[in-house]
Amino acid sequence: MKQYIFIIILTAAVTLVLAWGVWRLSLKYKLYPGIRERDVHTTPTPRLGGIAMYLAVVLAFAVSAMHPDPRFASFWSDPAPWAVLAAVTLIVIVGVADDLWDLDWTIKLGAQFLAAGIVAWFGELQIYTLPIGGITGFSSTVSFVLTIFSIVIVMNAVNFVDGLDGLVAGVALIANVVFFAYAYLLMRDMGSATYFTMASFIAAVLIGACIGFLPMNWNPAKMFMGDSGALMIGLLMACSAVSITGSLDPALLGDPDQFGRSQLLGAFIPILLPIVVVMLPLLDFGMAVLRRMRAGKSPFSPDRKHLHHRMLDMGHTDRDAVLVFYAWTAVVSLSVLLMYIGTTADWPGQYLPGVAFGLLGGAACLVVTLTPTRRTRPALQESA
Repeated sequence: MKQYIFIIILTAAVTLVLAWGVWRLSLKYKLYPGIRERDVHTTPTPRLGGIAMYLAVVLAFAVSAMHPDPRFASFWSDPAPWAVLAAVTLIVIVGVADDLWDLDWTIKLGAQFLAAGIVAWFGELQIYTLPIGGITGFSSTVSFVLTIFSIVIVMNAVNFVDGLDGLVAGVALIANVVFFAYAYLLMRDMGSATYFTMASFIAAVLIGACIGFLPMNWNPAKMFMGDSGALMIGLLMACSAVSITGSLDPALLGDPDQFGRSQLLGAFIPILLPIVVVMLPLLDFGMAVLRRMRAGKSPFSPDRKHLHHRMLDMGHTDRDAVLVFYAWTAVVSLSVLLMYIGTTADWPGQYLPGVAFGLLGGAACLVVTLTPTRRTRPALQESA
């Protein structure tokens, strides 16, 4: 655990320092776009925060590669971290170009598929098992394709919700804290000799990067992370989930002596939790794609009908809308984590604490969502 704490502190400190530096340079050389019709902010703001986050992530990976602990040495003997770094570098380069010049969506999507392909092919990081409904394995082709599409979907889901100050950084921070706890406990419950995994390491790096960037991104934001930061976060979260969930042994998950009494745990929770932590981005992404395709537009054509835009229309302030998103993310992800802990710890009622927390927390979130502090706000119009 000490290694993880060190990684979090290091990444947070470096991100904060570099973010301030990038912000100053962006203002000096006017490296920021004008206000777009779909934007919520009214002052031109630099969108290159992803550069600072990326450099901090690379430094964290480099420090781990030079660390004398044998667990880190074993980690870097695998091709996966090298492939993840290559994919992240590609997606950040394309993201920065888009933040500066607004690239065509087909170029960005092509880069996303290429980055996902690098992870799946060269990193051999794939979804090999999905222990639901008896599906315990795939052919190599199906695993490869499923992995690529899963990574691309998560990248776009995270990028789609990046519309308010502090929204993505805070949601990703909460999600990765929960996922880090899950990955750590999962290795313990499976009897692993070491709790160090790629999933927990990436989650720790993202926790640090989000903590370090939030002071610059909190409302009113001095700087945005842009597509470079949001796509990088989505890519790393997807890689983290695939690295642990896609390789779980279904036989162990369903063994009551090894892994708790409930078959529901073995069949669903280890698969469900990585999805739940990005539930809101995935929901917004799905709704946006369906909405745009129904209107005869590209799924990636921008508009002002995302969930955060709708909350602003309801009367929420920008900051209140972000806090509501935080609350929903925390309630949903923590409730599933409590269900997992309850089952493996053999609690009485097993799922009752998690279900109760989810129901009560969800009811509280619903009340807050439907009772905004303001009742009127000019309607947001869809961009051309």
